[in-house]
Amino acid sequence: MGRSACNELPAADRQQLLKIAREAITSGMQSGRAPGVELTKLPPSLLTHRGAFVTLTIEQRLRGCVGSLVGHRPLAQSVSDAAHSAAFRDHRFAPLDRYELESTRIEISVLSPMEPVHVTDRDHLLKQLVPGVDGLVLRDGSRSATFLPKVWEQLPSPEEFLAQLLRKAGLPEKHWSKTLYFERYVTTCFGETSTSVAGQRH
Repeated sequence: MGRSACNELPAADRQQLLKIAREAITSGMQSGRAPGVELTKLPPSLLTHRGAFVTLTIEQRLRGCVGSLVGHRPLAQSVSDAAHSAAFRDHRFAPLDRYELESTRIEISVLSPMEPVHVTDRDHLLKQLVPGVDGLVLRDGSRSATFLPKVWEQLPSPEEFLAQLLRKAGLPEKHWSKTLYFERYVTTCFGETSTSVAGQRH
């Protein structure tokens, strides 16, 4: 799989993952636990080990986002776990309440494999970044952070994108060192439409 594009998931697979994510949140409301996924009934494309994030929004405002950069479990189970954690374990938000469930929109980002970014200095990195396409992982010692490609919508400038990523990692916005390490990736991103959310409410 090249960096320029993730393997596209068929529409049926995307709908299946969105259904799995919503069932994980609904189950969490009822039992407090993330459900297991019946993997034997799923197509091979949903059993591959891929990194994935689940983002929850209410009226276009972030309500939770959790995921993994690397796939340690089958994609379907990773999405289920991420959806449950985004709803109930994102430390930035209170656990999702039952009255919020109907208005919560689910978006899933499936990640390509990581590609190391070899750079000599800050300007070299900025010139390599592709706005709107690249997700970026930053590591420096015990510090690390990532921005999904979707973040470019709020931070369209490579300079600001990098500065805020450094800040997210707990580093100064102008920080640079020889121990900084970067990886990039792309995502296949899809979410519920207002119609599909409404269909899940009943």
